[in-house]
Amino acid sequence: MTLLSSRIPGIEPRRGKVRDVYEFGDRLLFVATDRISAFDWILPAGIPRKGELLTRMSRFWFDQLDVPNHFISADPRDAGLPDGTDIAALEGRSMVVRRSEVIPIECVARGWLSGSGWKEYQQHGTVCGISLPPGLLESDQLPEPIFTPATKAETGHDENISFSQMADQIGSHLAERLRELTLQIYSHGRDYAAQRGIIIADTKFEFGLIDDQIILIDEVMTPDSSRFWPADLWEPGHGQPSFDKQFVRDWLEQSGWDKNSPPPELPADIIQRTAERYCEAWDRLTGTPF
Repeated sequence: MTLLSSRIPGIEPRRGKVRDVYEFGDRLLFVATDRISAFDWILPAGIPRKGELLTRMSRFWFDQLDVPNHFISADPRDAGLPDGTDIAALEGRSMVVRRSEVIPIECVARGWLSGSGWKEYQQHGTVCGISLPPGLLESDQLPEPIFTPATKAETGHDENISFSQMADQIGSHLAERLRELTLQIYSHGRDYAAQRGIIIADTKFEFGLIDDQIILIDEVMTPDSSRFWPADLWEPGHGQPSFDKQFVRDWLEQSGWDKNSPPPELPADIIQRTAERYCEAWDRLTGTPF
């Protein structure tokens, strides 16, 4: 079954690009659907079991990382669901989490040069205003990971900002702490994945506050929030094969779609091959089949 939208009787969720979020007092229920987005559009077809995989991968990282986070339970009944809820549709793709004050910044760590960073580097030799050595190629590994924050958008496109702009928005002390935490978590994940044949080229984190304590929230180092590349095929100088939704983006780029009108239906083979890539990321990362 492909779940594109969840329903709980009598409660209207906040619907993001992928997740439906239900409020239960000091707890939230995150339901990861199988929706997939690209170029700021939610595509008409989903990727089967994608929401389950994203949920399991985030829980995997929460267990791996020694960082306070919002996870409480994988059992949706722990949210206090009303009678008549279809529990079966929620199981495997839900997280009960602590409610926090969300910090409105996407905290991005980059270890390789790709995406919007590569585009900026070609024009200015910088990424989010950070100067990089000359002569780097697309997909080159950076001398050291860099922190490149962005505005957090519920819909539409996140916009890269400088660290000073971030500090002006949320305060310099909190900005410094988030930069430190982001690079610490990314480095841990990068090193772990490298031992399993995966390059995490870049990733983004979200953080919240509970009684002034910073906690890690939302999803963590999944194929939706990161660029996952097979290490054995890495070759600087061009885009890389990936385990994430870059495969869908590439198909859309070649489809003739103008990105301003509703997106086309994905062919069945593109859906299947995208699902296989997500599953391979899980299999390699955890050493167990999805």
